[in-house]
Amino acid sequence: MKNTDNQVQFSLPKTPLPHNFVAEKIVLSCLLINYEAIEITMKTVQAETFYFINHQEIYKAIIEMYRKKVPINVFSVNDFLKETGCLKKIGGTKVLLELLNQIPNLVYLEEYIQLIQDKFLRRALINLGYEAINSAYITNIPLEKILNDFEKKSFALTNELTKEKQFTTAELFSTVFLELKQKALKPDLPGIASGFYNLDALTQGFQKSDLIILAGRPSMGKTAFVLNLTENILKQYKLPVVFFSLEMSKEQLIYRLLSNETGISQTRLKLGNLYKEDWYELKERIQEYSQLPFFIDDQPNLTTLNIRSRIKKILFEQNKIGLIIIDYLQLLLSSKTKSENRVQEISQITRTLKNIAKEFQIPIIALSQLSRNVEGRVNKRPVLSDLRESGSIEQDADLVLMLYRENYYNSTTTNENITPAELIIAKHRNGPLGVVDLLFQDDPTKFFNTLPNS
Repeated sequence: MKNTDNQVQFSLPKTPLPHNFVAEKIVLSCLLINYEAIEITMKTVQAETFYFINHQEIYKAIIEMYRKKVPINVFSVNDFLKETGCLKKIGGTKVLLELLNQIPNLVYLEEYIQLIQDKFLRRALINLGYEAINSAYITNIPLEKILNDFEKKSFALTNELTKEKQFTTAELFSTVFLELKQKALKPDLPGIASGFYNLDALTQGFQKSDLIILAGRPSMGKTAFVLNLTENILKQYKLPVVFFSLEMSKEQLIYRLLSNETGISQTRLKLGNLYKEDWYELKERIQEYSQLPFFIDDQPNLTTLNIRSRIKKILFEQNKIGLIIIDYLQLLLSSKTKSENRVQEISQITRTLKNIAKEFQIPIIALSQLSRNVEGRVNKRPVLSDLRESGSIEQDADLVLMLYRENYYNSTTTNENITPAELIIAKHRNGPLGVVDLLFQDDPTKFFNTLPNS
């Protein structure tokens, strides 16, 4: 630890950082004798992955020669290093010849690569720790920036750690065959059931890693629909559901949830105009939901980085998440610098959400507004082009659902509390399109399956 200009400066310890000398030599020896080994290694290994400077220089030389299509062996690498003035830097020809003393087994190349990757990530983690300590002492750097930088870099390390190996077609077909066998023995939905039977029949449930967009005009029932989904999934699977609410407060959502569950109108709940039997019903529902893993985050100015951070925290505590809901997409901020072009910013957001869904293997439902163009048409059923900033949303979404209620536009045609509704599947990357008929209740706002004979 040093004290320079009244600032504390922590430096790395003098003891050697984690490394594996033998594994580094074996990887390099494989590269000198086998061209295919270079292609495998290049996919995941950088020069900095090697701990020793001379090994880094040898690796950089081999990669440069490979890209220039120069034949690679111990003699050609020796000549290349000599021409570039790096031969003395690596310790001379004897260092290259010593690599040949290793007897590489190409079958275990990936295991050796994993060994040196492990040590590299440990070194990176140690460096990140010291960097965070030093930043924390610099008081003119905002704490939020220090924490955000630390989080970004730690996530980058986590991504490096969880990078999946490249599978051969034989391995992929074998995995798919086992999945098919399990499905045949246990014919359940492959995804998470929504509780709406006709929707599940078309989608086979919400699939892991899917980005699902639920779109509709204001007051069409988007929030009510996802609250219905939340109730169904919490009760059926007991899996955590995370609800990011950018429009409504958590108190408002809880009132709506209680209204749905008890059948008591929101107006009566908010006024406290309750009968004796209402209190019993409320008590039972509150006790039931207190045992269920439902998380509401109503933090304003939410970014995609905030979402990733919350998911990490909940996964650490709960081990699993069943569904993530974001209400709604156009209020979400990008973690990157704010763009003057909102379409471009939405594009960054949807791409990041898709990456998050894929990374954590969790379906994400993001609510989205429709443009006003719908109002100017005779047929007001929405289509994909009605999505606001539609280009990027269409591209990144796996499933686009659109709510439509005829009664929304022709409210004078009926005074009934329950009216027909349609859930239009406008895009389905891995399945059919279609229209799901539902019933909509105005107060409390709730969606139901249609009757079998309707």
